[in-house]
Amino acid sequence: MQRIFTVLILITGVLMLTSCTTDESQKAANPFFSDYGTPFETPAFDKIEEEHFLPAIKKGIHVHKQEIKQIVNNSAEPTFKNVIIPLEKSGRLLDRANNVLGNLNSAHTNDKIQEIKKKTTPMLSKHYDEIMLNEKLFEKIKHIYYNQEKYKLGQQDKKVLEEYYEDFVRNGANLPPEKKARLKEINEKLSSLMLQFGENVRKETNKFELVIKDKENLAGLPEGVIDAAREAAEEKDIEDAWVFTIHKPSMIPFLKFSEKRELRKKIFKAYINKGNNNGDLDNKDMIKEMVNLRVEKAHLLGYDNWSQYILENKMAKEPANVYDLLDQVWKPALQTAKEEVVKLEKIAREDNPDFDLKPWDWWYYANKLKEQEYKLDDDQLKPYFKLENVRQGAFDVANKLYGITFEKRDDIPKYHPDVDVFEVRDSDGSLIGIFYTDYYYRDSKRGGAWMNHYRKQFGLINQRPIVCNVCNFSKPTENQPSLLTLDQVETLFHEFGHGLHGLLSDCIYIKLSGTSVPRDFVEMPSQIMENWATHPKVIKSYAKHWETGETIPDELIQKIDKAAKFNQGFKTVEYMAAAYLDMAWHTLEEKKKFDVMEFENAAMDEIGLIPEIVVRYRSPYFQHVFAGGYSSGYYSYLWSAVLDADAFQAFKEEGLYDKATAQSLRENVLEKGGSLEADAMFRKFRGRAPQIDPLLERRGFK
Repeated sequence: MQRIFTVLILITGVLMLTSCTTDESQKAANPFFSDYGTPFETPAFDKIEEEHFLPAIKKGIHVHKQEIKQIVNNSAEPTFKNVIIPLEKSGRLLDRANNVLGNLNSAHTNDKIQEIKKKTTPMLSKHYDEIMLNEKLFEKIKHIYYNQEKYKLGQQDKKVLEEYYEDFVRNGANLPPEKKARLKEINEKLSSLMLQFGENVRKETNKFELVIKDKENLAGLPEGVIDAAREAAEEKDIEDAWVFTIHKPSMIPFLKFSEKRELRKKIFKAYINKGNNNGDLDNKDMIKEMVNLRVEKAHLLGYDNWSQYILENKMAKEPANVYDLLDQVWKPALQTAKEEVVKLEKIAREDNPDFDLKPWDWWYYANKLKEQEYKLDDDQLKPYFKLENVRQGAFDVANKLYGITFEKRDDIPKYHPDVDVFEVRDSDGSLIGIFYTDYYYRDSKRGGAWMNHYRKQFGLINQRPIVCNVCNFSKPTENQPSLLTLDQVETLFHEFGHGLHGLLSDCIYIKLSGTSVPRDFVEMPSQIMENWATHPKVIKSYAKHWETGETIPDELIQKIDKAAKFNQGFKTVEYMAAAYLDMAWHTLEEKKKFDVMEFENAAMDEIGLIPEIVVRYRSPYFQHVFAGGYSSGYYSYLWSAVLDADAFQAFKEEGLYDKATAQSLRENVLEKGGSLEADAMFRKFRGRAPQIDPLLERRGFK
């Protein structure tokens, strides 16, 4: 008996030792649990595997809970130093792992990553709710907030304290227990629904293929578009064919150039019916649930509707102010669009007197009208817009404005071969941050273009930012490099503007740094960069013919300038219809049963949307508001456009690269993050409140 007991002890000891050894080896093998050992501590993509995420996020949550517990259990009187500072420093491991997971899920996902995201999303929602609804923690923050004069706080100290206090209040800290419990349920469900909505859209986008086997059906398409379609077919192992998809780099050229109207209709219909095909990937029921949950959450927190809740801490402040801006622009934009319809139908009826313009015809005949009125089309311009040259053009603008430099690094690990990495330094040689670019579309990437961060700037611990730009441009083919349209050139500069906002941040606190600004201000630093993209002096610096190296001719630049207001009715109306739709969904004041598409149609009828234009994002694939952070915020592109048009006037007045004006923009906007009110930042830069006239003039509405 004694011997058996001894053997059991030995076996147990071996098992315990094995378990400990296994735990230690797992810890050592998981890149998130120690320094990456990479240049500038960039993510170790050469070591990170899917199986590392879940343990890292679970441990990150555990560590974060312990950090919060330590703050809460501190028996000393609550002070800024023993509550707010440790709050700012908490959760770093969790951020480290979750930022990488989130970025990969958007830019280079797979089934495993999606499954991990589905598991971690409700876990994270629950975790952050527990923090926001922690009564003892809120009491400490409230004590500091109401006694802040005791602590000799600086301006950023006061701002971050105010942000914490308001965050807790807006996230239910003052609610009774039963309402807190319901709020947690709503938040967890909303986070899961938003994730699934986005995944459905991505899968629907990848699902559709327009396979062309008859060469006659390629009529009108440029050689580069045909080559890309041939390579797409080869990638999908489809022999003797050309494949077009509803990824925009494939679809838009097809709509612009294809002479086959029925095929244009087919690909357009596939695009606008994403998430609306009544199958496994249909999003309509999720929209119903999300909208009603948002109404309920708004009521729980004391607001009449979701928009009222969301807008309270934005520049707009309330729905009435959003509608006021939209209505000012809608009437002249719609009138311009109606005039554009007449012009397009005139061209179309030259061959067919009974022609009735449909939405899938707009790009085709707009392109013909542009050729006719301005002798200009994308095929003339694209050879001058080699992707790498355009990116260098953006870098050069940043250098001339702010003195910063971008040096490519080939020794930093990447998550995909398409990615490039740059070390960014200031004029004095000091490190600003690291910048990733990922420009080509692929099935593993969601649609659109965006900026994000792997690590935010954090002055308190001298942490430099790691920022990424992700787009969906056409890949190089066997015969030519990636060549951009003028719209894509502007997109690259736009996202680069967001990148600069994240990179140039100079804030003490991570909660305030980078793009942590109101949604209706965040697009101003990105949209102002678009002004340089098409400025004649700037275009000449980067637009070189990819084969001959010839600089773009002055004649083409003049045509671009003259055509700047072309099709603005369509572009503005298409966008604004989506902004109105967003507001329609989120100003509902009662939970109700509804048919999603009937609701959408009624909203579009109410604003008088013409049948020749389809809202830019129909509800079942409106990811900005149902899978992203733009619910009751899609208007913000227009709000920010007012700001950027007025702000760029300063450079028109003082000079394109005027150092003092650039320094003022950097110091008063780009470096400030959310450490000041957005209105105050703009006034410090411009010296007054923004005016709408520059925007109306830019778009030809005045």
